[in-house]
Amino acid sequence: MEWGLFEGVPAEDVRQMLAIARRRTFGQGEVVFHQDDPADSLHLVVKGRFAVARRTALGEDTLLAICAPPEAFGELALISGEARSATVSALEPGETLAVHRIDFDELRARHESVDRVLAGLLARQLRRMNELLSEAFYETAPRRVLRRLLELGAVDERTGEEQVRITQEQLGALAGASRATVASVIAAEKSRGAIEVRRGVITLRDRPALTRRAGLRT
Repeated sequence: MEWGLFEGVPAEDVRQMLAIARRRTFGQGEVVFHQDDPADSLHLVVKGRFAVARRTALGEDTLLAICAPPEAFGELALISGEARSATVSALEPGETLAVHRIDFDELRARHESVDRVLAGLLARQLRRMNELLSEAFYETAPRRVLRRLLELGAVDERTGEEQVRITQEQLGALAGASRATVASVIAAEKSRGAIEVRRGVITLRDRPALTRRAGLRT
């Protein structure tokens, strides 16, 4: 698998880290770790999608992100002994490469250069946070909904169609938009023929048009 999240990091450093990774598999709905659990490993997503959710002070779970190949989650475990800040669970059967902190520390002791891998991961997360913060201030809710749809689109191996398997409630949480706004955007794009909706699956029929209306470059 090509790990785009390590772009700019020397291939040998990436190879060294992947060599200590442990393959893990998860069933649909299985929890990888809970919020407040001890943080002991980074997970590189190989297969499937994983929901990252945080419990609020009111006891409600808020969806923060959905991670799919070739993304990663839990990277702070490699530099901090603090507890997990969110709960991660598998939305479907999935697989990760887990890099445990103890193993990573031993690798760093032998090869200090692998710190560049961790620096690359953290820099990528910081860029993502800055993008989302900028969107929250300067982009409309409908545009944010469209952007999350485009980001989550994945080609189904059986049909060859680009699909998004997510509920409207989850989409609203990711976009920071109300259910009414999400429903309005979905209905509008459906009427334009840009998407098709059936049984919890949104099929992207016209990505270029969606990209333009999301305010992105085609």
